[in-house]
Order: sequence, then structure tokens, then C-alpha cells
Amino acid sequence: MNKVILMGRLTRDPEVRYSQGESAMAVARYSLAVDRPVSRNNAGGDQNTADFINCVAFGRNGEFAEKYLHKGTKILVEGRIQTGSYTNKDGNKVYTTDIVVERHEFCESRGAQGGDMSFGGSAPSAPDDGFINLPGGIEDEIPFN
Repeated sequence: MNKVILMGRLTRDPEVRYSQGESAMAVARYSLAVDRPVSRNNAGGDQNTADFINCVAFGRNGEFAEKYLHKGTKILVEGRIQTGSYTNKDGNKVYTTDIVVERHEFCESRGAQGGDMSFGGSAPSAPDDGFINLPGGIEDEIPFN
């Protein structure tokens, strides 16, 4: 089984490109800073450090990243590890490890981050009174108004 779940913050805005051909597909790449606690007995306390993990999102996930994700956004990523290699211009073999994103989910409220949506659609905005604003014209379709 190859399954990864990470929570962290984007270190930069996603870099999005579209594949060539008849059915162009979005490909979004970004780096996720994931906290890792490190115990430092000699320093007299615990300190945190971060791992910087490369993520790639294809298709609808890539479009979602392009539209909603930006530097500093705290998200949960679910996906799989994919390794690869290539030869760079100097003739050296370079090994890569990426997380192929299968799902994004926001980890902060709209007030803290500016958005509260998970992949699959956007949540309607909620004013301070706790009620959700409905799109225009939909009130007539609600059976209990």
C-alpha cells in the first residue's frame, strides 16, 4: 500500500502548467512545509524543524491548487509517494521524490486563512450571524422556507 497523509503550509504559490494536446490537463507543483518535532536534550528543551516536501497535483486537483492555494495556506494532502530520476544538463543522475496529490483539504477556518473549502466544491460564505448566504434565485427551490 502506498498512502501518504500530510499537513503543512505551502512554501510558495503553486506553479501550474497545462499539458499539450487535445485534452490539456493542469499540472500544479508546490512545496509543503511539514513540522517535525525534534528533541534536543542538550539545548534544554524541544524544538521544531520542518521537512519540505514536493507535491504535484494533476487534472482537477491541479486546477483546484491554481484557484485556491497560495503561499502560507495550511492544508491536508492525501496521496501517494512517487519516485523517479533524470539526467541533468551536467550529466549527473538526479533522483526525485514527489507526493502525487489525490485530495486537498483546508485546515484553517475562513477567518484565519481566507477560505474554508475542500476539494469537490466551494462552501457558501457565512456572515457573522451564522447563516449561509444562498445564491440568487435558489430560495424558491427550498421546500422549507
